Amino acid sequence: MAVKAKLENVVKTPLPTKHGEFILHYYSNTLDHKEHIALVKGDVRDQEKVPVRIHSECFTGDVLGSLRCDCGEQLDMALNLINQKGLGVLIYLRQEGRGIGLLKKLQAYNLQDQGMDTVDANLHLGYQADEREYTIAALMLKDLNVKSISLITNNPEKIDGLTELGINVVERIPIEVKANPVNLGYLKTKANKMAHWLFQNPTKTD
Repeated sequence: MAVKAKLENVVKTPLPTKHGEFILHYYSNTLDHKEHIALVKGDVRDQEKVPVRIHSECFTGDVLGSLRCDCGEQLDMALNLINQKGLGVLIYLRQEGRGIGLLKKLQAYNLQDQGMDTVDANLHLGYQADEREYTIAALMLKDLNVKSISLITNNPEKIDGLTELGINVVERIPIEVKANPVNLGYLKTKANKMAHWLFQNPTKTD
């Protein structure tokens, strides 16, 4: 069930990046009171099958280039893909560490170094394997008047979550990065325990 929340598109400004030029939309909201942004390429209003990436914040991967995950590489790949297509949206949600926050994520890192996988570490800390939710992302897409989307993801729960919130997901675009020796176990856990579409190449949601 969708949660009622007020969303406001506070500021829009051009943002030239190494991946091309986007319009950055800064949103405030009454649900979690965090700062979420959308990077928009082209005129997405009333468009069908708009390429969309819902990217959850990962300070260690996105900013510091951590090899423990695939987040930073996925962020770069998604922005490049959207730029190449000349149309699309990247929504950057402030829900660090699958929604458990930076402190708990770093504590989970230590548990992983003791032998737990990412799912077991979260559960050991008293959280679900994935605490993220996508109400704010759905509200942002509705504010941008996107009619239907091609979701850039490997995560079936993301598709289900957005669909339940009224977003018309008509296609999936895979975003699989090459594994490295550090994150191979992490990626296998996502595939085996969280049903992410990894180490394969389906493209449709049905």
